[in-house]
Amino acid sequence: MSRIGKLPIAIPAGVEVKVSDKGLVTVKGKKGELQQQIVDPAIKATVEGSEINITRETDQKRHRALHGLYRSLVSNMVTGVSEGYTITLELYGVGYRVENKGQLLMLTLGYSHPVYFVLPKEIQVTTKMDKGAQPTIIMQCHDKQLIGQVAAKIREFRSPEPYKGKGVRFLGEVLRRKAGKTAKK
Repeated sequence: MSRIGKLPIAIPAGVEVKVSDKGLVTVKGKKGELQQQIVDPAIKATVEGSEINITRETDQKRHRALHGLYRSLVSNMVTGVSEGYTITLELYGVGYRVENKGQLLMLTLGYSHPVYFVLPKEIQVTTKMDKGAQPTIIMQCHDKQLIGQVAAKIREFRSPEPYKGKGVRFLGEVLRRKAGKTAKK
């Protein structure tokens, strides 16, 4: 069996899980509601007491891969609706600024124009512009896939470059720095 797929998923208090006959897993909690369709009929999800078990019918390579995948997706859903996810982005660069008005994020990233980005309604965003500290974007959401995709899109506007390290980074991200031309002598 898959090492990840065979682990049961504990259901915390306040979380409700339903599995339909067609493989639709619905998870409800205090942070929201998420759904995941299990497409392959060889993978089954069952709720037994206070845990969810994901099983597979055969030992084919494809089914072994999907077994661990769906277990991770359902586990992320349970964690998301009970605790939620937070991603923090930092802006490194002279004159880089960030501001939000509701779901509209306004970024100044060294281009000749500001960058506007409309966030999905599921994501709560706060921005910090403290003196002496890097501007930060703090996003919170119950959907791990959505918040990760949005964070990657924001990072894509100005990816960190390896020479000076300017750009949008995840909090705690370590960059491989390169030496410039003068270091070659």
